[in-house]
Amino acid sequence: MERGGEDGKRKRDTGRPASPPPPQVGSRGLEPGSLCRSLRFAPAAFNLLRYCPTPERYTSVFKTAVKNDMKKSKMAMKTMGPAKVEIPSPKDFLKKHSKEKTLPPKKKFDWNEPRKPPVPLRTEHPVMGIQNDKNFINANATDVIMGMTRKHKPIYVDKRTGDKHDLETSGLVPKYINKKDYGVIPDYICKRNEEVKKSQKDYDNYIQENLRKAAMKRLSDDEREAVLQGLKKNWEEVHKEFQSLSVFIDSTPKKIRKQKLEREMKQLEHDIGIIEKHKTIYIANK
Repeated sequence: MERGGEDGKRKRDTGRPASPPPPQVGSRGLEPGSLCRSLRFAPAAFNLLRYCPTPERYTSVFKTAVKNDMKKSKMAMKTMGPAKVEIPSPKDFLKKHSKEKTLPPKKKFDWNEPRKPPVPLRTEHPVMGIQNDKNFINANATDVIMGMTRKHKPIYVDKRTGDKHDLETSGLVPKYINKKDYGVIPDYICKRNEEVKKSQKDYDNYIQENLRKAAMKRLSDDEREAVLQGLKKNWEEVHKEFQSLSVFIDSTPKKIRKQKLEREMKQLEHDIGIIEKHKTIYIANK
């Protein structure tokens, strides 16, 4: 039993990793690499400390070439979507013998067709020994002296660096105000002004005519007196009819008739009061 227990204990012990030996301390301190070996098997908190030197990361030799290729492929698509290319039509397919060169059409040979001039004979010699007595130096000097001097193009400089610009087209020279027709009104503007004046005059005449037609007429004294007497006579007739009504009103028609007569008498009294109050009366023409 004891052996079995010891064997099981040994098996359990062999399953665990063997602890590293403690770092050797020599006369000059710790051995090189002993601290790294001890920290490799230390707890997780100590493993976070990077005391061990790590190898440099591998960098490809073709890194720059790949970057350049990627930039080239991206520059072509730096637009709003892919480049707009005309889609080939399905009717324009490649046909047989379409890539072959076509020869020009045949021409019938004509003997009377003009030809190139013949080659000179070997006995013929060009004309030689011809000399000119003109003095080109004196002729050039005379042309320069007698000729007109070239007029330089006017320019102006607007910066201290010496940038030159044309002066005539700059607007700094009073070019247009010196013209003969400067300040003269063009013909089309004069014609348009006349048309505007004519249309305004026609409109004014139309307004005056309408006002003349719609002008109010003054009522004379005789007419005013006749209208006033007529209104008073109408009031007397309505008042007489109102007085002839029965004293006891017991039906709806009688009430309606009484209210109608009262309204008419009130309107007539109002009109009579206005005419008596105002001596001058105007009537509008409709």
